[in-house]
Amino acid sequence: MQYAKLGDTGLIVSRLAFGTMTFGSAPNTPFASVHKVDQAAANDLVARALDGGINFFNTADAYAGGDSERMLGKALGARRKEVVIATKVGN
Repeated sequence: MQYAKLGDTGLIVSRLAFGTMTFGSAPNTPFASVHKVDQAAANDLVARALDGGINFFNTADAYAGGDSERMLGKALGARRKEVVIATKVGN
């Protein structure tokens, strides 16, 4: 994995970010067809990303009504301190 500085923050992040828009289930939202990943699959995907060297994750409170953020947190568990999470808020 290649890494880079995140602006002037001093943070070192993987050049690839793992997006979590597909995590969760929200049948009555504009992106309902996108939200298809359950917690077990999210756990597996996040573990594989971490094992591959990814330490940069992207999420948002608007993804599946907040399920994406909650599921990412559960999938990371104790490894949360090893990663950088970019999130959008207020959607």
